[in-house]
Amino acid sequence: MLRSVILAASRSSRVERLVETAPLTRDVVHRFIAGTTADDALHTTRDLVGDGLAVTLDHLGEDTVNPDQAIAIKDEYLALLGALSGAGLTPAAEVSVKLSALGQKFDEQLSYDLARQICAAAANAGTTVTLDMEDHTTTDSTLEILAKLRLDYPTTGAVLQAYLRRTEADCRELATVGSRVRLCKGAYKEPESVAFQSAIDVDKSYVRCMNILMSGEGYPMLATHDPRLIAIGEDRARWFDRSPDAFEFQLLHGVRPDEQLRLAGEGYTVRVYVPYGNDWYGYMMRRLAERPANLLFFARAVKSRK
Repeated sequence: MLRSVILAASRSSRVERLVETAPLTRDVVHRFIAGTTADDALHTTRDLVGDGLAVTLDHLGEDTVNPDQAIAIKDEYLALLGALSGAGLTPAAEVSVKLSALGQKFDEQLSYDLARQICAAAANAGTTVTLDMEDHTTTDSTLEILAKLRLDYPTTGAVLQAYLRRTEADCRELATVGSRVRLCKGAYKEPESVAFQSAIDVDKSYVRCMNILMSGEGYPMLATHDPRLIAIGEDRARWFDRSPDAFEFQLLHGVRPDEQLRLAGEGYTVRVYVPYGNDWYGYMMRRLAERPANLLFFARAVKSRK
């Protein structure tokens, strides 16, 4: 029921205006979303890099339904990468790309072609790309496109979601030399047949997957805000003799900023996931609808800076 209400609200321009103008919700949005333009994203990136943090930027837009929209998203990324390079913010800043924004759902070849152009622009700018992962129906397609991109752009990053039952096997496949893998819990609502449903089972899977990545030859990127999992990540790094530059932590912009600075101060690479763009409202509402428990997560993040 709550999910249906949130989805209905995500399609309401009236609710969007209320969210955008109400002082409390406006402050929440500004905390988690860098803004609507590339200039906003650059400003936020400068601040974070100045604090000793790394950044990955996500131009919001997941509901691409035609080639013109997909090409426009590609062009935005090319302009962003040029601006990052011109501002001297690479390689501290990379970009995250959702293949669905590039037309994956209606033309996989188009999404590959456009992603390849973004990877080429990133390489020219002195940085790289990470392919975001979405619901389980796109996992095989995304990993197939990743493999093709890595033939010419081997630093292209992958994202794996610990709540999927298949992810341990995917970790073993991707824990190879030079392979950048972001491990997150997963935010989409998935059926029990493909995903663990309880928080404890997801956490256990995350630790198993973390051990595989940390013991492998790739470059693990631990995306979590969970204090227990961060502590386990620090412990696993010591256990597997990983130096601070041989893996990284990743956290969302605006979530536990004091913890981001603590980890960076201890010598770890900490990359902040920074979304921006006009589709901020849809992005926020879809994240809440995918898992209504995220409402509690965002509320806690607003209350605590630790």
